[in-house]
Order: sequence, then C-alpha cells, then structure tokens
Amino acid sequence: MNSFTPPEESIYLTYAVKNERRGETLLLIREYKRLLDKVLDHLWNKTRVEVESITDRRGRHHKRVRVTLPKKKEVYKGLRDQLEEVNPLASHYVDKAINDAFSILRSWRKRAIRGRVSLGKPRLKRPYVRVKSTLRKVVKDEVRVTVRPHEYLTFSWRGAWFKDRVKGLELGEPVIKEDKVYLPFRYKVPKQTPLDFLAIDSNLFALDAYDGEKFVTFSLKGLYSLKYGMVKKRGKVQSFASKHGKKGRELLRKYSHRERDRVLDYVHKFVNALLELYPFTTFAVERLDKQDMFKNASSKLSRKISRTVWRSVHKVLKYKALLFGSRVFEVNPYLTSRSCPRCGFISRKVGKTFACERCGFKLDRQLNASLNIYLKMCGFPHLDGIPSKWVGVTPLMGRRRMKVKNSLDSREAQGLRIDIKLYEIR
Repeated sequence: MNSFTPPEESIYLTYAVKNERRGETLLLIREYKRLLDKVLDHLWNKTRVEVESITDRRGRHHKRVRVTLPKKKEVYKGLRDQLEEVNPLASHYVDKAINDAFSILRSWRKRAIRGRVSLGKPRLKRPYVRVKSTLRKVVKDEVRVTVRPHEYLTFSWRGAWFKDRVKGLELGEPVIKEDKVYLPFRYKVPKQTPLDFLAIDSNLFALDAYDGEKFVTFSLKGLYSLKYGMVKKRGKVQSFASKHGKKGRELLRKYSHRERDRVLDYVHKFVNALLELYPFTTFAVERLDKQDMFKNASSKLSRKISRTVWRSVHKVLKYKALLFGSRVFEVNPYLTSRSCPRCGFISRKVGKTFACERCGFKLDRQLNASLNIYLKMCGFPHLDGIPSKWVGVTPLMGRRRMKVKNSLDSREAQGLRIDIKLYEIR
C-alpha cells in the first residue's frame, strides 16, 4: 500500500580529527590500497572503451567516447572469492574495496565521456580507507575500527570543538587518511515546507535574485578580488617551485591548501549570511557548466570565468539549506536573460538592458534572468498580466540606466556588507 508520507531526508555533517594512530593506520591504508588496486585492475580488463569520430553539420570533427563497465552482479562473487585468498584484513574490507572501485570507475566514465580526463586506467592518487558500518562500533565519543579479527583502532572526538554539535547524531562510515580521520554524522532533516521563494542568477561579480516581491543583488566582488590576488601570487609560487625542487613543491602544496581554505571560508560565510536573510526558503539556482562557457568566450572573459566559484556556492548552499529548513533546486539557464517574462518573446540581441520588441517590457538583463528563473521554478515559462513596474533593491553601485529613488538602510551580516537602494523600472 502506497503511503502519502514524504520520504525521510538526511544530510551528513563531516568533521575531521587528527590521526593520532598514524603508524598503525599506515599499515591499514597500505593493505586496503592493494585490495583496491587489484579490484581496479580486474574491472579495467573487463571495461570497454570505444572512440568514434563524428562530423557535425558545420563540418567540424569531434570524438565521441563510449565506455561500457562490467556489471557488478556478474563479477562480484568471483572477484570476492579471489580477494579473500590474499586479503590480510577483516573480510568486510573486500566488499568495501569492490564498491569503492565501481564508484571510482563510474566517476571516471562521466568525465571521460565529456573529454575531461585521459582514457587510460584511473589511478588512486590519495590512498584512504572507508570503513564499512559493520567494521566500526561507536561508544560515547569514540569509534572503534576493526582492522583484523580481535585487532582494533580507536579514534575519539571527546575534546573536539564540534562535540556538542554532533550529540545525538548517528555516525556514518569514517574515512581514514594518513593525517586525519573524517567522521560523517547523519542529521535527519525535519519535515517542513519552505514558505518563501528566491530565484538566483549567477554573474561574474554578483548574484542577482528575485523573491516574488523585490530584486536583491548580493555582491561577490570580495570573493572575485580574493581569487584574482591568489592567481597572481600562485604564478610567483609556481615559478619559485619550478626552480627549487622538493622545497618548491612543498611550498606550492602549502599555498594550494591555503588558497582553497580561504575561498571555502568566504563561501561558507556568504552562504550563512544568505540563509539567515532567507530562512525557510525554496532557492532556484542555475545549472551551470563552465566548460561550455569557455567554448565561445574570449580569452579575457575566459580568465574571468575561471576565477568564479559558482558551483562551490551552489554546492555549499545545497547542503546547508536543509539545516535552515530550506530547499535548493537547479534550473536550466537557457534563454533566461533573453526571454520576456511578460509575453515570452525571445530577443536575439540583448545588451545591459533587456527590451522586448513585442510588448515593450524593459529590465536590466541580469535581473530579467532572475525573474525568468523564478517563473521557471513556479512552472511557468512566462506569465501574462505582469505589472509594468517592478520594485526592488540593488547595491549602491553597479546598476546603470535605472531611475534611483529613496535610499533604504544598509545591513551587515557576518562581515558581508549589502548596501541597497529602492528603484522603479518603467
């Protein structure tokens, strides 16, 4: 009998603790990597890769890649029996190695079809061990991991900063690496329906949004400036690394981690500020693909696009929104900035301001995109009877050809300043 009860949703909050059993852990990682490499070798011998040359209507030649992976049901039993004979660890590590190998190959197949990786056998660059639930036991603030029968490793988060956050949460499958142990805790999302809607159009220096009543622009210039400065500094670090061997590589690795951490810190603070302004909200974001943008972009525009982190913002927003009772959906951005939200007319030529040649509707191109994303989220390509005036808010600097009216207040959230003004678009 079918139930009308919505399915239970959950997310995993992952925290890291220092690996204080590094010497014993290295033996576990080494043996597990051997198992994983043997599984990858076995599956790769049964994987079929086909490359076909095709010609499009314009006479351009392209390569079409087809990858056929072996079916898990056909190879699982025989492969498991072979690995059990050479496995020095607990028997459940064999099951986990087979599952991880299939996951690696599926991920590689997606990128190979898109032409983003080589067609050779994928290799595991960073060894790790993902501990199956049957191989770990949680006792208060500790997890005991079985290495071999009657041989265990224990990791604790008793004095960790996140101890109170994970109280009462269920521990998932820990991931053990050489320096850290990652602990994913399962958080069950409360069943509730978001009350508000917000459609977001992602641009180089800002996120332009529409919430059903007004337009809001969130500036990303601080993040873009951060990335721009890091690109300049990275060039100097790479030049130094190429001349100083091991010392240079160590410096480059250290700087790469610092760059990633600073960008993620900014993104998390930005998303926190956004969710505090719009709790219990259904967000609609664009399904963007940078590789497609690079095809028709100039070299100058390509450099600017490469410094954006749209996917990082969307990814962090997607999993953090559930903690605020919100949801995130992806919308196809095709023609959102060139379509008229009132009559549906598609303009071939769009500048900074969208002007409909059929009904005369005018609006900033980026705000028009957020409005069309909002309509797509509601299930309508366009709506008739949209009022001729749209009232909204926008930063003090950045919008042109707009008639500015009375100034509203400024607000500051977690160090991210959002200055706004009220305007009307005729």
